[in-house]
Amino acid sequence: MADKTLNIKEIMKKIPHRYPFLLVDKVIDYKEAEWIKAIKNVTMNELFFQGHFPEEPIMPGVLMIEALAQTGGILALMEESEKEKLAFFMTINNAKFRKPVVPGDQLHLFVSIVKVVRGKIVQTHGEASVEGKVVCEADLMFSIFDKQ
Repeated sequence: MADKTLNIKEIMKKIPHRYPFLLVDKVIDYKEAEWIKAIKNVTMNELFFQGHFPEEPIMPGVLMIEALAQTGGILALMEESEKEKLAFFMTINNAKFRKPVVPGDQLHLFVSIVKVVRGKIVQTHGEASVEGKVVCEADLMFSIFDKQ
C-alpha cells in the first residue's frame, strides 16, 4: 500500500505558497480525486499573532479559510495529469466560524471534492477542527490552469 502522507517538501512541490503564507504543514491522508486530510500547527511564532489581538492571540478566520483552500488546492492537483498546473481560488461560500483557534492548537483540515466541472473547475467542502470540534467550514471552488 502506498504512503498516503506528504511532508512539507512534497507540499511545496504541489502548491507555490511559501513562508509566511504556506499554511499546511503536513498531509496525513488522502484519497485521490475524493478527499484529503492535513494539519496546520498553530504556534505563537506566527507573524499574524503580533498584530491580531496580541494580548489574546486568535488565528484570523481568513487564514483558516486560506489553510482550507491550500489543502483543497493540493487535492485538486494530486493527479499525475495535474503536475504542471496551478489551482486558483475562485469562490468562498457558506463560511462559518464556530470557535477561536489559539497558539498551541493543531488545526485538522479536511477537504472533499463535491463536483468537478469540465475538468477545470473543482468544487469542494472543507472543515477545520481542533480536538475533534469543527472551528471553521466553507464551500470552496478552484479553477485549474496551466503553469506559465
